[in-house]
Amino acid sequence: MQTGLEKMRRELRLRHYSPKTNQNYVRCVELYLRGKGNLDFEEEHLKDFLLGKLDNGAAPETVNLYLNAVKFFYKVVVGYHGKIELRFARRNFRLPVVLSREEIQRILDGILNKKHRLLLALAYGAGLRVSEVVNLRAEDIDLSRNLIMVREGKGGKDRITLLPEKLLSELRVSVNGMAGFGILFESERGGKLTVRTAQKVFKQALRRTGIQKMASFHSLRHSFATHCLENGVDVRYVQTLLGHSNIRTTQRYTQVSQTSLNRIRSPL
Repeated sequence: MQTGLEKMRRELRLRHYSPKTNQNYVRCVELYLRGKGNLDFEEEHLKDFLLGKLDNGAAPETVNLYLNAVKFFYKVVVGYHGKIELRFARRNFRLPVVLSREEIQRILDGILNKKHRLLLALAYGAGLRVSEVVNLRAEDIDLSRNLIMVREGKGGKDRITLLPEKLLSELRVSVNGMAGFGILFESERGGKLTVRTAQKVFKQALRRTGIQKMASFHSLRHSFATHCLENGVDVRYVQTLLGHSNIRTTQRYTQVSQTSLNRIRSPL
């Protein structure tokens, strides 16, 4: 089994899958194979395995992850040429958790550490994922054009997004004197801040405000998209800034846009 998993890691890397996807796929296949005595593909066994996950409370998204991982393993690693016709589980539709502008300001005002405050402000002001903001380097910040180069975002894609004007002076100080490949948000022990640390910074800041929303670091990105739409930015520009390949992913923010909802009058 271990030989197959090592080969899978190699194939995922060759296809430029993200480290997170690599880790998740290997973990899913390892759990799947643990209950089998061989590497032969058995559709009924896979069905029972996936149904077991659903029965234990796994979300449809998680079941889809297992299915995709197992399909990749058999098609690419094992070389199985038969059809795997299992369909994906229907995904739950959840509206994104969006923070108001006032709530964003309260969160930022409650942070005393300047580096941590800049980290969250930049994630919100540029619509960055947590992995994208901790990976930023000095060379990615274009102070002359107010732009940020996001390198190898989700799906390994590069994109350009906005550099908030309010953060120009702080970023200029941070970047000044830093080597071209210097990490923008360096940890106290050297190297970049971890994703886990950045998420912890947000959670602690949120807790201090007393805001009761089930928000996460990613809510900063949700809020950026929603507030852009409320400001009248065309949805296709927002799509480009976020790096969404499908416009429908961006359009879901119209459902939580206050501007759109305020146009509707209740019949009461």
